[in-house]
Amino acid sequence: MIELDTSQAHDVAVLRPQGRLTMVHAGDLRAAVDQAVGDGRTHVVIDLGDCEFMDSSGLGAVVGGLKQARQAGGDLRIAALQPQVMTVLQLTNLDRVLRPYGSVPEALRGD
Repeated sequence: MIELDTSQAHDVAVLRPQGRLTMVHAGDLRAAVDQAVGDGRTHVVIDLGDCEFMDSSGLGAVVGGLKQARQAGGDLRIAALQPQVMTVLQLTNLDRVLRPYGSVPEALRGD
């Protein structure tokens, strides 16, 4: 199961999926990004600190969110990756497209 906690400020949305980001819950993340961007929060940070597992569907939801945010003139960043999630990102070479940040504050600053 995944819990999705959303914090928003100004034009930024911080999404915090918890648990396993799989085919079953990828749609929840897509919907949260859709809502954030639709509400004018085009800068999205996905805090993956409590996401212990991500499969290709979860990764697809993140990449889809990146595309949506950029088309709206913003960006999507990921932060606080667990080792398994980082491995998936590295194996797919998407760590070059979705640069992982150590924490949400770093992602917000773009450090």
